[in-house]
Amino acid sequence: MSIKYIATSKLPTPWGVFAMHGFEDTETGKEHVALTYGELNATEPMLGRIHSECLTGDALFSLRCDCGFQLQTAMQNIAENGQGFILYLRQEGRGIGLLNKIRAYELQDQGANTVEANERLGFEADMRKYDMIEPMLKQIGVTNVKLMTNNPRKVKAMQSVGIKVAERVPLQVGKNRYNEDYLKTKSTELGHLMTEHHFVDDDK
Repeated sequence: MSIKYIATSKLPTPWGVFAMHGFEDTETGKEHVALTYGELNATEPMLGRIHSECLTGDALFSLRCDCGFQLQTAMQNIAENGQGFILYLRQEGRGIGLLNKIRAYELQDQGANTVEANERLGFEADMRKYDMIEPMLKQIGVTNVKLMTNNPRKVKAMQSVGIKVAERVPLQVGKNRYNEDYLKTKSTELGHLMTEHHFVDDDK
């Protein structure tokens, strides 16, 4: 994989002004983004998140998942903290792409869970890769993190490229009656670390 840094610009958001750093995978043409907030201090653990693209949750406000809620909460937490970063990776639908994700949703509408739907389409449950994070983190100067995630694979991904994970910060937000089964599947079949209260639906 060949990740090329392209440019940096300001990104005003409801939580503050982030810096947006653009990267291109020159082998696949995929474009990834790192968001940073404040002056990054490489000597202290940096609050951050690896976030995989979810058009339906991030931009279309879907309640089928918790992705959009996690992204917004991460940005808010970073702004309140005064510094931090988000790696926004273009690997929709746990790596199967948007149209296949819609096909998987169709199977879920018929009763399959999120893992079964991917597997019926011939995919692994989670096909995301994280090898692009090393050059992205090097570019923005991050070596030590407090990682906002429920996914132990992301902790291992950081550690595998030499990044110290000083702390895993749980990010349990966005539960509702439409994604309760999805959250349970992420915990029981994908190994996400979530406490029992996150499976209780407050909206019923």
